[in-house]
This record gives sequence, C-alpha cells and structure tokens, in this order.
Amino acid sequence: NSSRREEGTSGVKMFSLRLLSTKSPSQNVSHCRSSRITRGFCSSKEDPRRSAPRDVEEVDVVIVGAGPAGLSAAIKLKQLAAAENKEIRVVVVEKGASVGDHILSGCVLQPTALNELIPDWKEKGAPLNTPATKDQFWFLSKNSGIQLPTPPQMHNEGNYIVSLSNVVRWLGQQAEELGVEIFPGISASELLIGEKGNVAGIATGDVGISKGGDLLDTYARGLELKAKLTLIGEGCRGSLTRQLFDKFNLREGVDPQSYGIGLKEVWEVPKENHQPGLVVHTIGFPGDNFTYAGSFLYHLENNQIALGYVIGLDYTNTYLTPYKEFQKWKTHPKIRKFLEGGKPIYYGARLINEGGYQAIPKLDFPGGALIGCSAGFLNVPKIKGTHTAMKSGMVAAEVAYDQLKSSENSSEIPQMAEYQERLSKTWVYDELHKVRNIRPSFHSPLGVVGGLAYSALDTYVMRGKAPWTLHFKKPDHEYLKPAAECKKPDYPKPDGVITFDLLTNLARSGTNHNEDQPPHLKLKDPKVPIDVNLPIYDNPETRYCPAGVYEIAHKEDGAPYLQINAQNCLHCKTCDAKDPTQNIVYNPPEGGGGPAYAGM
Repeated sequence: NSSRREEGTSGVKMFSLRLLSTKSPSQNVSHCRSSRITRGFCSSKEDPRRSAPRDVEEVDVVIVGAGPAGLSAAIKLKQLAAAENKEIRVVVVEKGASVGDHILSGCVLQPTALNELIPDWKEKGAPLNTPATKDQFWFLSKNSGIQLPTPPQMHNEGNYIVSLSNVVRWLGQQAEELGVEIFPGISASELLIGEKGNVAGIATGDVGISKGGDLLDTYARGLELKAKLTLIGEGCRGSLTRQLFDKFNLREGVDPQSYGIGLKEVWEVPKENHQPGLVVHTIGFPGDNFTYAGSFLYHLENNQIALGYVIGLDYTNTYLTPYKEFQKWKTHPKIRKFLEGGKPIYYGARLINEGGYQAIPKLDFPGGALIGCSAGFLNVPKIKGTHTAMKSGMVAAEVAYDQLKSSENSSEIPQMAEYQERLSKTWVYDELHKVRNIRPSFHSPLGVVGGLAYSALDTYVMRGKAPWTLHFKKPDHEYLKPAAECKKPDYPKPDGVITFDLLTNLARSGTNHNEDQPPHLKLKDPKVPIDVNLPIYDNPETRYCPAGVYEIAHKEDGAPYLQINAQNCLHCKTCDAKDPTQNIVYNPPEGGGGPAYAGM
C-alpha cells in the first residue's frame, strides 16, 4: 500500500511515497507456514507477499530524477498545460531522501536555460547570489604556477557561483507550486513494458527485505506508476538508462561514453582569504602528462569556497587514487593559501559524462526519452552541464506535451521521435558540436601537452569548425594497465588541517543507508576480484572509489576476499564505469539512502 507523508523540505511540502505493510507482525509470520521463522522476518522464498499485486497509479508523464533536467521538464509541462487551461498529471520520482540531497556540481551556473524557463527567477528568490566576477586559469608545477590566458569557453561573465543542490531545491518548490507531484525517497527500480513493447512507466522497488533476502515485518511491494510517457533523468550512468541502452540499442553508432570522477569539498574560510565571485581553474600538478585532470576553486557567498578535482576515468595507472590526488592538489601553495585558517564543512563525489557530442545516444525510445545527464550533454571545456541538461528537459517537455495532445482521443502510444531533431536545432547541439574535438584530443601520443596544443588550435584558429571529428575509441575501463606496468604515486599523509583521511571526509557527506537491505552493489562473478583484479591490477576498486566502499579483507585462514561496505556509498557509480572487468553493477538501494548533500 502507498501513503503520502508531508515533509518540510526547504519551506515547501514535499510528498513522499511510503510503501508500508498494513499487516501486523503476527499476520506476517503466519505467511511462513512451515518455513523457518525468526524474529522480525520469515525466510521462505515462496512467501506469497512476494507475488502480491503492486498498487498502481496512472499518470500522464512520470519523470525519474528530480535533478535540473527532470524538474525543468516537469515545470515546462505544467506551464504548457496551464497556458491552455488543461490538466495533466506529472509525477517526479527521486531516490534521495529529499530533493537536492543527491545533487553535486562545481558549480558556476550559466543561466541561459533558467532565463527561458522562469524569466522572473530573481523575483522568485532563486539562490543565485554570487555573480562570477573574475576568472583565473593556472598551470601548476610542483611548487609554483603560471597564469595562462583563460580560454573563451571558460569566461564566466553573466554566470553565477551557486550550490546546485540548493538551486534544485528551489526548482522543486517552483514545480510543486505548479502542481507537479514529487515523490522523494523513492527508487525507480524497474521499467514497465507495455503490450506493444513500449515503456509504459516505472515501478519502485520493494521495501522491507533483509540483507539476506528475507522478508521483514515492514515488507511491501513497490508501486507501479503507469504513464503515457516516461522521461528518464536519473543522472550519469543510471541503472534504468543502462537497461534502455541495451533493450533499444540506443548507443548503436555512437562513441563509447567517457567519464570523469569529480570530488568536491566546501570550506568556510577567514574573510581575508575570501574573494566573492572569483573563479579559479587549474591544470598540471599533481597530474602527469597522460592523465586528463583539472581543478576548480569557486568563491561563494558567506565566506565559503567550493573546490574540487576532476580526473578522467580513462587514466591508465592502476595505482592512481582520485581522492588522494584531490588531497595532494590542496597542498599546492596557490591553493593552500585560500584554505589556511578555514575548515571543510561538506564533501562529496560524483561521476560526470565527458564524451560530449560524439557520445550522445539515440534519445528517444518507444514511450519515452532520455534527458539531462542520462544522455550526456556536459560541455567539458566549459565545465558546465546544468544549462544544457535543463534545456534538454524543456525540449523533451514540449515534445511530450504535443504528443499528449495529439493522442488525447487516440489509442496510439505517444512517441518522442521528434525530440532529438528538435533538440539538435537548439543552442545545446551547436555548443557541443563546436567543442567536440577538445576532450578526445588528449588521447594523442603527446598526452596533456598535445591536447592543450590542439585545443588552442581548435579554439583560436578553427573556432570549433574543424572539418573532422575526433573519436573516443574504447571505453574507460579498457585503458587501465596491469600493476606490473605502473608506478605507485607518492601521496602525503593527511595532516588533518588541509588534507584529510577518506573516512573523516566521508562523514561530511551525510551518507547513510539502512544496513539491513539487499546489497545495491553486486558482483557478476564473486571470484573475479581475487582471481583477476588482485593478481593483475592489484584491486583498483580499493583506490578509485571515493567513499571507501571496497577493501580487501582476510578470512580466518588468511585467504583474501573483497569486502563491500555498501553503507559508505555516495552513489557516484565510478565502480560501475571503471572496474576493468566490468564485474561491478550498481543498482539503486532503498529510497532515501545515500548522501545528504547540503550546500553542494
């Protein structure tokens, strides 16, 4: 059964679906019959509750993910309906405990799409409080640095330094005021497939299952949200997106997606260290010439600085540790000077799409479409993707609304076939096409130096109009070299002042999971970590994860095994993308688990 509980989130009433068992503990135990009975659950795999019908809600459009793309789509749908005095039911499902909890970005926001969607956003109190006033671009050596000309894509006049999690919370308020129903704390775990093979909505996961797979007293089936159209905006490398890629061959004929891992902290610093509006980007230290990496340091309001480090997951050294690279970067004199006397208050990490124009998949499928980072519209040289994600959601909403109208008195299934063509005629595709060659140029034998040289030529001479297109030739996980071919980097010991050990920082993410639930990080073959990853790559999963989820432990007889600390997970999905054998699969846990990003 489903019930809605009002939650105060950022001053608005958010409706959260709660799947609760209506039966008493004694009634639940009676289901077990002859099966083993223990306190709190019954262990029978044939428990009839498993096959009980799910509750069903019918909606016009269901949107997976309350991020910039999903909420922009929801708002646009309601705006279009209101303009014609029509009623449509739009539901947004969000796995975070509240809207914004799973949102992390740099973030210097380009307000192009926001201006189009909500022109009076200033009057409505959007949390865009710090205009970007000055750009700096540095090449860092070990102890010094050279300030370089800021590339035109990185000029930020007219942009705002923001907490994207707070911007998304505000977008959630705007959506609800228009009548959008937002269900936070709910994981979309399954695609509903109609009789004609179309996507007909989504189902939420069952809850109240123990870690061992037994049904607890609180067990309840998930909810089916049957929809005329389904928009998937679950973010980078989402689980439903992966299913759609496979089922409908949406990646056929395009480059493999390339990814980066972004790690971020927010600091409170002394007033004398703070320059509101300053935007700093760096390349160089601590990276080497064959690792695509860079940093950001943004001065927000309230004496806060957002800083972070991004590493392309096409790195080759199995011993590289993204978290330790980030901490090492902070020790550089050009960075350290801003942090001295301050303290970190937030930490987080997420995966980002870096494939750009060449890696955009087919965007529509029968009964729906991909929006935002589910598709991958990040402008890598600009280091921005929020504005393009929002625009994709808005265009998808326009097509969806037209389809709902045209099929109103028809038995035909609405389709989103016009979406990709319509989006390709907007500034989104024009912007991505102009910079399409910059990121893949770093795969040349000259590495970072060659990529920088080509990028300057492409930007300043050819102005993005090169008569060729460079390509990503293989997925990121195939770049990793065996341990025998790699050198261990030198990482300083955390000092507890500027640099911190991982678990200390992880506490600043607010991440939390119910430990008694089925693992959401699964191994296709449990033997691979020890039989393959250990002897060949020296278990890179223990290093690329920014949350300490994976560690090698030992049994009583001394035999090693891979321990998965799923409760630490930040839902970044780096493991899903970088594991060299593609043996790790991420699926969303029970809704409400994961990070609780505030001010990120």
